[in-house]
Amino acid sequence: MADLKYYDVILAPLVTEKSMSMMSEKKYTFSVHPDATKTQIKEAVEKMFTGTKVEKVNTMNVNGKTRRRGMTEGKTAKKKKAIVQLTKDSAEIEIFAGL
Repeated sequence: MADLKYYDVILAPLVTEKSMSMMSEKKYTFSVHPDATKTQIKEAVEKMFTGTKVEKVNTMNVNGKTRRRGMTEGKTAKKKKAIVQLTKDSAEIEIFAGL
């Protein structure tokens, strides 16, 4: 288990059509640190956004894509996404309010 602080776990919110449609169900999508666990993600969301209570967390590992530039071949960095489901009595996350 990685020794991550709560402010290192969540890297950025992911804003896509699908993630915006899931916000009506109180599901929010974030890009997270690749070594973060579900419990670390839950604690980070509850500490960073006051009034939120996390019901469950789903995570996905996204492998890096193979890219070429001439004959040289390499891979992009791997990423991790998390979909956070809030409870019904939880407060909304303010980052997504203006979108």
